[in-house]
Amino acid sequence: MSTTAGVHVLLYPFPAPGHIIPLLDFTHLLLTRGLTVTVLVTPSHLSLLHPLLSTHPSSSIQTLVLEPPDASTSSLSRVAANIRSTSELYNPILQWFQSHPSPPVAIISDFFLGWTNHLASQIGVPRVVFWPSGVFASSVFNCMWRDLPKNDEPDNENFLISFPNIPNSPTLPWWQLSHAYRYYKEGDPDWECIRNNMLANLTSWGIVYNSFTELERPYIDTVKKELGHNRVWTVGPLLPPQDDLKGPTNRGGSSAVPPHEVMTWLDGKADDSVVYVCFGSRGVLTHEQMDSLAAALECSGVHFIWCAKATDQGHGDQHAGVILNELQDRVGARGFVIRGWAPQVAILRHRAVGAFVTHCGWNSVLEGVAAGVMMLTWPLSSDQFTNAKLLVDQLGVAVRVCEGGDQSVPDRIELNHLLVESVNGTRPERAKIMQLQDAALNAVKGGSSSRDLEEFFKQLRVCTGVKVIDVVSA
Repeated sequence: MSTTAGVHVLLYPFPAPGHIIPLLDFTHLLLTRGLTVTVLVTPSHLSLLHPLLSTHPSSSIQTLVLEPPDASTSSLSRVAANIRSTSELYNPILQWFQSHPSPPVAIISDFFLGWTNHLASQIGVPRVVFWPSGVFASSVFNCMWRDLPKNDEPDNENFLISFPNIPNSPTLPWWQLSHAYRYYKEGDPDWECIRNNMLANLTSWGIVYNSFTELERPYIDTVKKELGHNRVWTVGPLLPPQDDLKGPTNRGGSSAVPPHEVMTWLDGKADDSVVYVCFGSRGVLTHEQMDSLAAALECSGVHFIWCAKATDQGHGDQHAGVILNELQDRVGARGFVIRGWAPQVAILRHRAVGAFVTHCGWNSVLEGVAAGVMMLTWPLSSDQFTNAKLLVDQLGVAVRVCEGGDQSVPDRIELNHLLVESVNGTRPERAKIMQLQDAALNAVKGGSSSRDLEEFFKQLRVCTGVKVIDVVSA
């Protein structure tokens, strides 16, 4: 294992848990290789760093805590507003670099923070793009904002958009493209803000993906070809090592229930008999969708854990809470309802869990793959649609249950059957996910991701060996 002692880097995640958590997992890898790391974080997300800060010396990891201005209320796009808000930190970060006695020699920042590429150029250091999502999804995003596909039938939300330059020539209905892309036109400040940030990623020095070669090889090769260089590294799945999960951890937050209660409940269940249901920290189901899911869980007779958002009030009222309470009352000890954050990695890795109803956020996808758990896909927005397409149509490790939209409600009888099949051993996806699990674990244990990580360190050393002199002499 090589080291990069003395190399100081700044890591800047986009201020949202789903973006911060995998970048912090990557930070752990950097620290174990001897790098000195400063993590830029907002005060509200500082607690997510506590596990790292408590396990690594202060000489190795520091925090730069900056609060961006409130996102503009005049912006119609939440993403654009948040990007603009973070870009207001340009000068404070620049001043911090200029006053630091030993400033970072590279910036590693989230793909939504494309403006940091200009900052890095001004400072004279390389910028590395960090994608917490997959290579396939990033390819769709890049092609969308670069090539600007159009809907030739504006009144048809199902109009198919093709991406012929991406392997397997995927097509997506118009409504599954980014909300910000669909609803704003060229020249709109929000639209231009997002596009400029996305295009800046394509001119950055390098890209790190939370993925692994065996999962997305064709898309990795295509990205390298389009960029014209090989500074593209897949280092995932970025997850806690198996040995770190002898008990549930506080990775990502504190569990809404005592973790030992969840584990004890699972200990009493047979292998691969439990269905885990979770739609991430932001996913919200409609009343009708929740009703259908609850009915299917009840009628199927399967054991299940349903992790729901603590603040999920079913679009503004108490109906969601009523559904969950009534379901728990009817199924008794067969079900375990969690309202809020759950130790998801530990749950998925438990021998009793055999299936995962998921929104297909990339963190959840990788956690499911690494645990060898068959997935039932229910994407709700953003890259979740492409992630589901990868799992179902290309890898064959998942089965489609539903696809977003307020009007899209799964048939409860069909869902009932899928839930039963997902844990009774009859689905062919189970064997395929076990094979992919082996590939995922091997990738980070001396395989493709370990080699990519070492190559990343090697090229970073070469690049920053020159840049160190430039920064110190500036």
